[in-house]
Amino acid sequence: MSQRASWTALGAMLALLATGALALAQERLRVEIADKRLVVATAEGSGLLPLFLSPDWGRRRPDVIRVLIIFHGNGRNANSYFNTAKKARRLAGEQGRGTLIVAPQFLAKGDLKNDPPDDAPMLLHWTTQTWKDGEQALGPAPLSSFEAIDAVLARLADRTIFPNLVHVVVAGHSAGGQIVQRYAIVGTGPSKLTAIGVHVRYVVANPSSYAYFDEDRPYPTADCPTFDNWKYGMKKRPPYAANPAPANFERTYAEREVVYLLGSDDIDPHAEELDQRCEAEVQGKYRRARGEAYFAYMQKRHPSLGHRLQLVPGVAHSAGQMFTSTCGVSVLFDRPGCERD
Repeated sequence: MSQRASWTALGAMLALLATGALALAQERLRVEIADKRLVVATAEGSGLLPLFLSPDWGRRRPDVIRVLIIFHGNGRNANSYFNTAKKARRLAGEQGRGTLIVAPQFLAKGDLKNDPPDDAPMLLHWTTQTWKDGEQALGPAPLSSFEAIDAVLARLADRTIFPNLVHVVVAGHSAGGQIVQRYAIVGTGPSKLTAIGVHVRYVVANPSSYAYFDEDRPYPTADCPTFDNWKYGMKKRPPYAANPAPANFERTYAEREVVYLLGSDDIDPHAEELDQRCEAEVQGKYRRARGEAYFAYMQKRHPSLGHRLQLVPGVAHSAGQMFTSTCGVSVLFDRPGCERD
């Protein structure tokens, strides 16, 4: 065989291997679509949000006094987060009784290609990235992922279904932590709950980045002209967050109860799926540093800030370990003992 033929054969083999690797990667990314649906309807149209629930909310639930809404990470694996939340509820013991768990799912377009459910045309879906930013869905209507969260909270605010609801915890890890932090800034849905006396807490666990309110950053920004664009700052916000002014958003955010739940060992600057774009790099070199810097930033701007930062000792970037740790269970269910973790 000539050298040229050898190179041709090698190229063909590499192409086959690459194709196989791509197919394997796609298979690994295939997600289990949640079995429940919630209608999200706005003036721009409507769609169905998939979610996991335990127990079901299709009837009156006087037994529910707490709701834990848990948001998945970049892999859109809502089932895994749902199971983690159920484990945390068991670990909470008596404090976990009367808790409804809701695990919304923000699908990507590709998730609907393999063995789609019958209602696939009505399922809301985004790109693999834009759901965490509050951007508009690709279909079936241009609805913000924040509007989907609004719909979940509106359901919980229905006293004919939840007459005894007292606490709602909105929690997310990694990419889920990103959407929770941004929603805590701009979300309008919580007002329906607070108006009827339901307390809302936001648990922001190990996100790659945060939304700042001005141009102050831990690192120089001269080489990153887009550092202050949404989702990292207040410029070029999506339609849902176009109004009011950033100062109003900041005031609301500072008044809300926010817990920054950070893994003490989430300190790898080259960690898998860590946002390494310049907009995130100017916030810190790794997730823990970015969280600590943002908390210090908010404390400096609001000396009487009610937010708190809680480190989870010995944990890196693991949703399961974060939320089922003593500190994780404590912030989700108000169970004492975090200091012993």
